[in-house]
Amino acid sequence: MSVGIGCSDLVIIGAGPVGLYAAYYSGARGLKTTVVDALPHAGGQITAMYPEKEIHDVAGFASIRGTNLVDNLLLQAGRYNYELRLSEAVSDLERTANGTYRLTTSTGRQLDSRAILIAAGLGKFAPKTLTVAQGSPLEGILHFVPQLSVLDDKHVIIAGGGDSAVDWALAAISRAKSVTIVHRRSMFRAHEASVEEMRMRGVRIIAPGEIQELRGGRAIQAVVVRQPHAEGEILQCDNLILSLGFTSALGPLEQWGIKFTGNHVCVGPDMQTSRELIFAAGDVSEYPGKVRLISVGFGEAAIAVNHIAAALFPHLQLFPGHSTHWTE
Repeated sequence: MSVGIGCSDLVIIGAGPVGLYAAYYSGARGLKTTVVDALPHAGGQITAMYPEKEIHDVAGFASIRGTNLVDNLLLQAGRYNYELRLSEAVSDLERTANGTYRLTTSTGRQLDSRAILIAAGLGKFAPKTLTVAQGSPLEGILHFVPQLSVLDDKHVIIAGGGDSAVDWALAAISRAKSVTIVHRRSMFRAHEASVEEMRMRGVRIIAPGEIQELRGGRAIQAVVVRQPHAEGEILQCDNLILSLGFTSALGPLEQWGIKFTGNHVCVGPDMQTSRELIFAAGDVSEYPGKVRLISVGFGEAAIAVNHIAAALFPHLQLFPGHSTHWTE
């Protein structure tokens, strides 16, 4: 039997960085807010994938660990009352007779809301792997590193060529015995400055190269790397980090009658989707010139919430004024 909890002004789908910042801004605008997330913890992909990594592109922080950023966002959002519901995936959406939206979660709970903000990141995600690693029982094969201490005094090999792979290499180089990164192309997708720093700090780079074999008993002990026109090289390995990206899906959201392009939700300048009072912000949203950065997502959250507040309460101005003048 479904259970109702009363009607919110705004339900935010996703408790990642953008969703948490939206919860703060929604509270500042005086909206009754509920945040719901399928994961058992707040923080979204940061908490699930790279809590120990340093993030360098959030305004006001020269560098901040992922877990610290999430803690700060929770503290900021907590300045105002909001309801946080974790381990609840949103499944169904319907419009009620009085014009509000009714969301049903995986627990059977019903959440009624006047407006919805989708801040679901890339939705449900699963890490990609190497063909040779599929189904491997060997210990020491990692997709994410929840604690950097597991790399201490280890021979670490990283597969991948994007920002995450290079970031793991930079995080590991000061604590591991050795760090090698293997990328199947000669050019990296990661930021050029990070790649240059990796070279300068002594990370061994094999690019192009391909991991062809894993060796070990209970735990991984070595990998065989093959470069073009060369014999396979055996490299000692205690930890193999597979940083190859991930597949994602938005699941039931794709059945909500809103316009999509690929796995992203199309929005206008006010961050509203093709359905009235359903908005989207962060990685999930798409518009011409979109740049997928946390800092951009924060701005999109503020834009969306201010437009939602003005739409729900016409006496409210779109521009909320500066926070130094706000009263709580």
